[in-house]
Amino acid sequence: MISAQAPGKLYIAGEYAVVEPGYPAIIVALNQFVTVTITPSHDYGRIASKQYQENSLYWQRQGTELVFDNRDNPFHYILSAIRLTEQYAQALGKPLAIYHLNVNSDLDSADGKKYGLGSSAAVTVATVKALCQFYDIEMPKDRLFKLAAIAHLDVQGNGSLGDIAASVYGGWIAYQAFDRDWLASARREISLTDLLTMDWPGLQIELLTPPESLRLMIGWTGTPASTSHLVDKVALFKATRRDDYHAFLRESKACLQRMIAGFHDQDLDAIQKEIAVNRQLLNQLANLSHVTIETKLLRTMCDIAVHIGGAAKSSGAGGGDCGIVIINAAKDLASLLKEWEHRGIEPLKLNVHHVIE
Repeated sequence: MISAQAPGKLYIAGEYAVVEPGYPAIIVALNQFVTVTITPSHDYGRIASKQYQENSLYWQRQGTELVFDNRDNPFHYILSAIRLTEQYAQALGKPLAIYHLNVNSDLDSADGKKYGLGSSAAVTVATVKALCQFYDIEMPKDRLFKLAAIAHLDVQGNGSLGDIAASVYGGWIAYQAFDRDWLASARREISLTDLLTMDWPGLQIELLTPPESLRLMIGWTGTPASTSHLVDKVALFKATRRDDYHAFLRESKACLQRMIAGFHDQDLDAIQKEIAVNRQLLNQLANLSHVTIETKLLRTMCDIAVHIGGAAKSSGAGGGDCGIVIINAAKDLASLLKEWEHRGIEPLKLNVHHVIE
């Protein structure tokens, strides 16, 4: 049996701007995982998830194609990852096989709460990793990112793919998106094997080391949000208010560059200052685009943390889900946690996950 896992993620800063090539974000990988296992089979294959037992998917082969018994399934990202990875395996001369693929995720709680930790990206990365092991394909991180990014983009259609980068590289990363229009053109002209080994315009991934005094806290507000839906709404604003949108991009880039410098300088105060600036920029974007990024409960969560000396903001697309707090590890957090509990905000006991080479 082959097993591979990929961690979930949270955005620290740079949301919305990061969907544009050349505009940075900071993302962190967390120690909650999607695990994919593969076992060889003969006559038919099964794709199953512990979380969706009633929706197991059975398939057979017709040549190199996977043929499915039931058309309606919740496994689009897994299927896209299989399709792309097997296309790559074929290009490398690997014979295709039949197998059972099982998925288990701890990115959501045992009672089904969705925390917004990037499960679609993690399941895509874990599926590609497991299949590469199964087909005995060496897959360095840069190629793993590119293959998983293509598979994810084929399903979601938008987004920065920063969550894929976090699941591949782990730890704290500074990320800038590649040019998606270039990729769409390149896929028509360039083979998949060449595409995975060449540089992608705009793509930058840098591992960051946080100051020792930095503590990351995560609060969950209990309201799941649809990232794709919110990103689509901001795209509409981009089309109709170009000057305002480009001003937001410029200010976000400058803020993130100062924040990344804070990581390089091990300067917690500088990082906290720019978290506050990024929160303000996102709230301005929300007001201009009529998109709810910082919900009332997210605002309460952040304000409680700021009151005791932390820097806080929504994480990811907003509209619910999680907020993050960057605070000095020496602070007494009892009052913050008590106030969060009183307001119905759940602290998530998660740590940063570092990928071991």
